[in-house]
Amino acid sequence: MALLKSTKVFVCLGNITPSVGVMSARNSSWWGGVQMGPPDPILGVTEAFKRDTNPKKMNLGVGAYRDDQGKPFVLSCVRKAEALIAAKQLDKEYLPIGGLGEFTKACAQLALGADNEVLKSGRNITVQTISGTGSLRIGANFLSRFHGGSRDVYLPKPSWGNHTPIFRDAGMQLKAYRYYDPSTCGFDFNGALEDISKIPEQSVILLHACAHNPTGVDPRPEQWKEISDIVKKRNLLVFFDMAYQGFASGDIDRDAWAVRYFIEQGHNILLSQSFAKNMGLYGERVGGFSVVCKDNEEAKRVESQLKILIRPIYSNPPMNGARIATTILNTPDLRAIWLEEVHGMANRIIKMREQLAAGLKKNGSTHNWQHVIDQIGMFCFTGLKPEQVERITKEFSVYMTKDGRISMAGVSSGNVEYLAEAIHAVSK
Repeated sequence: MALLKSTKVFVCLGNITPSVGVMSARNSSWWGGVQMGPPDPILGVTEAFKRDTNPKKMNLGVGAYRDDQGKPFVLSCVRKAEALIAAKQLDKEYLPIGGLGEFTKACAQLALGADNEVLKSGRNITVQTISGTGSLRIGANFLSRFHGGSRDVYLPKPSWGNHTPIFRDAGMQLKAYRYYDPSTCGFDFNGALEDISKIPEQSVILLHACAHNPTGVDPRPEQWKEISDIVKKRNLLVFFDMAYQGFASGDIDRDAWAVRYFIEQGHNILLSQSFAKNMGLYGERVGGFSVVCKDNEEAKRVESQLKILIRPIYSNPPMNGARIATTILNTPDLRAIWLEEVHGMANRIIKMREQLAAGLKKNGSTHNWQHVIDQIGMFCFTGLKPEQVERITKEFSVYMTKDGRISMAGVSSGNVEYLAEAIHAVSK
């Protein structure tokens, strides 16, 4: 009887114990182990700016163009294109996986030049993507799956902050080559050449086609030529990121010079394009990804695999922005207006650079601020140190990222003198 009683107790406990465990699991959160992620450095700057009550406050963190009154700017050619599209009363059916055909053709022509041999021979493939970020990710996924060489991708140091997670999350191994020289606030040409000459063969090297983000420092044409030579000798696969064609210098051909030169020299490149900056289509998410192949047959095979990659990610790209960009690029009158407007945006930023440098000199600064003028595009690496950035934010309500990068789009004729005074005060 004693044995039987013990057995009953054992069985009873055996039934209760797991049941308590199950209840405990049900009452706990599935996501209890998820840790709080760090705030986005750019969005954090914007949030702090919004809380500031200083009427002179400046937000130099956001990477979106503003007019001289500090307001978001919609190009008139975009408005006109939207009106033409609306009048056609087009349907809202899915686009093909590779995007709007008219757009991908115009996208490739814009980047490479309409008469480029690559286009005539049909040895390129261009697919529509979700702006530049989506283009880079499709490219990174393609490399991860099909690149038969090294899985290493070499980024300039520094590079756009999103490059690292894009390639890392696609399974690529991140490496770096020297690019920016803090002592001159310019291009470390010798350091870049030395590092590139040591990159293992068949690795991937990422190059900013123009308006390097975040530094605004670009190689000169003769420097690009030397880079091309070394890259060819090392048998490296070139991935160009071109987010600012036309927006950098105001000249679409000048800004695409490096891309076209590398192709002329026999590099079969990868290319990401964005229409966020140069057409102001930020929220429309318009971009393209191109692969230059050996021949037309190879291009067809690559296209088939790109579609297979895209299908489970987002199936089909968005329609409206592609229609806007296509209408602008393929309508002569609108294209002429666009070229004038993008030139005007670029010139406004160039003018602000010149006025900022002049303002610093006027305030008595003994530093050499020539790099502010020499750098190009939306962003400027001021050379301010983290402690100086902290001071300029605290004392003058001028907001920027901790590395001293400012968006020149946030500088206007109404606040450039105040910015010059603030930078001089923390750097003298």
